[in-house]
Amino acid sequence: MKIEKTNIDGVLVVQPRVFGDERGYFFESFNEKRFAELTGMDVKFVQDNQSKSDANVLRGLHFQNPPYSQDKLVRVVQGSVKDVVVDIRPMSKTYGQHFSIKLDTIKHHMLFVPKGMAHGFVSLEDNTVFCYKCTNYYYPESEGCILWNDRTLNIDWGVKNPIISEKDINGGNFNELKSLF
Repeated sequence: MKIEKTNIDGVLVVQPRVFGDERGYFFESFNEKRFAELTGMDVKFVQDNQSKSDANVLRGLHFQNPPYSQDKLVRVVQGSVKDVVVDIRPMSKTYGQHFSIKLDTIKHHMLFVPKGMAHGFVSLEDNTVFCYKCTNYYYPESEGCILWNDRTLNIDWGVKNPIISEKDINGGNFNELKSLF
């Protein structure tokens, strides 16, 4: 496993060691001990989630407020996504900045998303399967959503006319966010 830092403190690109041959491939998608050795973080995942999306489906930007906030380890099992995180920690030097990465089944990269980030992704192809591990259980009453196309954030999702849920269409503006992080 290789860990790469990003422009946002705590957001990490995780590259597993992939063993491939004519039969296919194998990789360890998470090893708690090795992750702790490489990052200095003691992460305990308690819930795994999975979604399937067709091309141009955009989900996000979601977060859970304290005390139910979550660290996440996200990856693509089938297909590809453009994954985006936004720093919503007011005391962070990167508050309001975002990081994006293409996650797919070719490179097998994963993204570690720490607490205090709004997270979303857009599916780049049909039948994309997206998985994520969480360090806290989902509590609907603590969920927040920032508008995916907020002008202040100016995120280039790379797709025209994304397919968006009613909840995400009604996300809040970043400038009006009362962050609890």
